[in-house]
Amino acid sequence: MRYLILSLLMTGSALADPPTIENVSADRDGDTWSFDVTIRHPDTGWDHYADGWRILDMQGNELGIRVLHHPHENEQPFTRSLGGVVIPDGVSQVQVQARCNVDGWGDETVLVALN
Repeated sequence: MRYLILSLLMTGSALADPPTIENVSADRDGDTWSFDVTIRHPDTGWDHYADGWRILDMQGNELGIRVLHHPHENEQPFTRSLGGVVIPDGVSQVQVQARCNVDGWGDETVLVALN
């Protein structure tokens, strides 16, 4: 019985909460866009942390990516920016998706209207 409990605890830690996108702001800067994205994730250090987010069009094509190079276990939630994102003409909304270094890209995306 002891092994079963240990196994369940280990499985639970491997399936930690995915990164959650709490806020996104998008601003046009000439011909490109800048995005500020606020993420929350239970970073535990280098072994498990939110390591990026990306901008996708509605067909899932990547328009820009922000790689996060270190954990933010003492800074939650945290906001990082990405500028110079080219949005094709006629696109009125995009999706933002977050990733962690253990579980990969999250299933959820946040829709952002481009005004």
